[in-house]
Amino acid sequence: MNEPPVVTTAAGAVRGFWREDAGAASAAFLGIPFAQPPTGDLRFAAPVPVPPWQGVRDATAYGATPHRNAEGITLIPEPSIPGESTLNVNVFTPRPADSAARLPVLVYIHGGGFTSGSPASPWYDGRAFNRDGVVTVTVSYRLGFDGFGAIEGAPSNRGVRDWLAGLEWVRQNIAAFGGDPERVTIAGQSAGGGAVLALLGMPAAQHLFRAAIALSAAIADVRPPRAARAARRLATLAGVPATRAGFASVPEERLSALQEAAGRPETAGRLAPVRDLLDQGPPWGPLVDGDLLPQPTLEALAAGVGADKPLVIGATDDEFTGVTEGLHKTLRFVPASIAVGLVLPDRVTRRGYLAANRPQRRLGTAAVLGRFVTDRIFRSLVMRVAQARATASAPTWVYRFSWVSPTKHWAMHCVDVPFWFDCLDADGVAAIAGDAPPRALADAVHGSAVAFLREGDPGWTPWTSQPGATRVFGGAASAPDVIADGYAGVQPLVS
Repeated sequence: MNEPPVVTTAAGAVRGFWREDAGAASAAFLGIPFAQPPTGDLRFAAPVPVPPWQGVRDATAYGATPHRNAEGITLIPEPSIPGESTLNVNVFTPRPADSAARLPVLVYIHGGGFTSGSPASPWYDGRAFNRDGVVTVTVSYRLGFDGFGAIEGAPSNRGVRDWLAGLEWVRQNIAAFGGDPERVTIAGQSAGGGAVLALLGMPAAQHLFRAAIALSAAIADVRPPRAARAARRLATLAGVPATRAGFASVPEERLSALQEAAGRPETAGRLAPVRDLLDQGPPWGPLVDGDLLPQPTLEALAAGVGADKPLVIGATDDEFTGVTEGLHKTLRFVPASIAVGLVLPDRVTRRGYLAANRPQRRLGTAAVLGRFVTDRIFRSLVMRVAQARATASAPTWVYRFSWVSPTKHWAMHCVDVPFWFDCLDADGVAAIAGDAPPRALADAVHGSAVAFLREGDPGWTPWTSQPGATRVFGGAASAPDVIADGYAGVQPLVS
């Protein structure tokens, strides 16, 4: 460890740096480009391979990120790093330059609603997985309109093509970092979990990984008419023709600033954005283009795409409730049936849902509304995916994360991530998990991930063997770890 580690990739040599975790040494290689900068003529193009370089390239600092919004910190600290070479990977490995090691590989795709997020988060550092014998890679991809907008004359799903290019880079180069290209598991949280499901259901991606983990997945499956409307509105706001040349004349930062307004629903009312999100999903994200995504994700999974790949999927109990908590005083005298009725007009479904969630109703209408949005976007998807893969040849395991944050007061969106990465001492964790997050919970959550990555089994009964079987992380001390029907509360939304 006296000399910095050097690894030779297909494009050239890279120099990383050593570090330690609990006495275990590992190396980090940051900002390695897997494609040329998507600027100039390559803006809105499919990713183009990097030309070879001479000498040893320094890989000791994170590369530029596609995320351009540096305003504040979200629940997960995800820094925005300026620069043009935004398509890069970060590799964390305990066995650099040891092609005989053949360690399992985790490729992690960050979230952020397909419009933000960063692979350079300190939470995504793979040191804990390295300690446990897993090579870890984080990958960047183009975001928002630049990554996913529909543009006449430009390839669709550029962000998706970035995922594929990053995975192709892993397949070609990861052995040089001590990893096994035949033992790659893709994982992601939120939009990153949606990316995982999109890849799982994508015929063109099947040779690039062997297993998948989707945490709090949110899929987009944007339909062409919606994508076309949003692109036209963005062009109008930017004052340019809705063509490749027109959009290319607008700086990326400008389009990024306008894309939120362009994606808003055209109908008025305070609840219009919520209804639009629930009914149609986000305006920017993977597009069902008939090419890379021939059909919506759930249809692809039900048709058997990805059926040979093991899957772990789950969500936190109250992904969205922290948002609606601010409405507690406003809604305290409003019956839950009326509040939920504003976004769930079907009376029969509404009655069934409220009956299945009586414990949540005792927490107030704001809590019920937050749980409903959570269930519509995240938790019902868990059940739908498990059901779509009912006849798959590979198992599906389902979990819930139920530990309540002492600072945010809910088992909310993102609170599970530092436990999964076992990075409880990382910057920003105390804000979401308190000053003393339970070590035993991190051991259980992270340990199950390691077991799946290494052995192909996270350690509980799969849904495919016993429909409804759910591992509950961080539940009541007196409750069993595995319950028979962990997503019964969302059944009325799935039936």
